[in-house]
Amino acid sequence: MTEPLYYVDRSDVRPGGLDELRAGMRDLAAFVEEREPRLLAYHFYLDEPAATMTVVAVHPDSASLELHLELGGPKFRALGAHLRLRTIDLYGRPSPAAVAGLRAKAEMLGGPEATLTLHTHEAGFSRLAGAG
Repeated sequence: MTEPLYYVDRSDVRPGGLDELRAGMRDLAAFVEEREPRLLAYHFYLDEPAATMTVVAVHPDSASLELHLELGGPKFRALGAHLRLRTIDLYGRPSPAAVAGLRAKAEMLGGPEATLTLHTHEAGFSRLAGAG
């Protein structure tokens, strides 16, 4: 049985780029919603005083994450002008292809300082179908 993957990334907003970043977030969210019907959740959050952006996504499986990385690559690059990725945390058991895609995304948007941390699920449950 496949388990969902919970994705969280954090980025620093570049000075003077907040308005462009907001427009880019809305554009990317609409793009993903239209093209990735299996993606369960996809949200952007801003902490303006700290100049940080957080992305939270829930994928039903690695195939969904792999598709997201493939389709979103050019859109991620466009946002890169307005932010510097610091961390990606992935909760669940991704495929090797998904891990490779996440490493490439971290390098592209954050350089060698960006980190990818994989967290293995050990116990718990979800009631995602009833959420909402």
